[in-house]
Amino acid sequence: MANTVSTVHLPDGEAIPKLGQGTWEMGERPSARKAEIAALREGVELGMTLIDTAEMYGDGKSEQLIAEALGDVRDDIFIVSKVYPHNGSERGVQAACERSLKRLATDRIDLYLLHWRGGEDLQGVVAGFEKLKRDGKIRHWGVSNFDTDDMEELFALDGGDACATDQILYNVARRGSEFDLLPWLREHRLPAMAYSPVDHARLPRGGALEAIASARGVSAFQVALAWVLQQPGVFAIPKAADVAHVRENRAALDIRLSAEELADIDQQFKPPTRKRGLEML
Repeated sequence: MANTVSTVHLPDGEAIPKLGQGTWEMGERPSARKAEIAALREGVELGMTLIDTAEMYGDGKSEQLIAEALGDVRDDIFIVSKVYPHNGSERGVQAACERSLKRLATDRIDLYLLHWRGGEDLQGVVAGFEKLKRDGKIRHWGVSNFDTDDMEELFALDGGDACATDQILYNVARRGSEFDLLPWLREHRLPAMAYSPVDHARLPRGGALEAIASARGVSAFQVALAWVLQQPGVFAIPKAADVAHVRENRAALDIRLSAEELADIDQQFKPPTRKRGLEML
């Protein structure tokens, strides 16, 4: 297994790893801290240098965990964090960013996202993000859990087309975004960041995933993750809280599903034929 990971590109052309590491629910249990730090460091060693977090995760404990685990390799990693909608104003996002920077023990966040829609001043958020960019506090900004109409609203705002990505719930069992959102993102040259790419380990047992896994000698979750990673313009941030799980996730990147296997998956997890509201976790 090589320690290089294939990449996708942000709109400005910067290459980022197609497979990163999520940290939802990490940093919250002292008994798990040693294993979680080892997992994050192993992932970076394997080329999974994109690390996703949020001020919401453990009320900042996830960000603090990242600082402890990866502070000595800060220049080698790409940090993504997210701001609550209730901090969604021009001044609010700047103040929230300062708090995240302190917890992360860094001078910049590589990609800063609005976590979801929730009564925020969207124009103010854009202005705040742009000010953070000018000040060198963030390098890119984007959104999370935005559906197609949300993206159109964003792009209609002054400076809204500087958005770099949309982080969404996307996996074999939740494919509604394929109908209109993913095509819209591709048209505007924005990669989609897939969170919970194995549906928080709640995918149904049996069927195509397990049949393919059995034939290949891998797990059904690895097949499901490989499916997400094979989608055009998509990168994924699965969480792994121990070293063995990190290695399994990295191995999924080397699985190339055949046209027949993809068709079998489509038979069980059918692509959408109409517009559906964007799902969230």
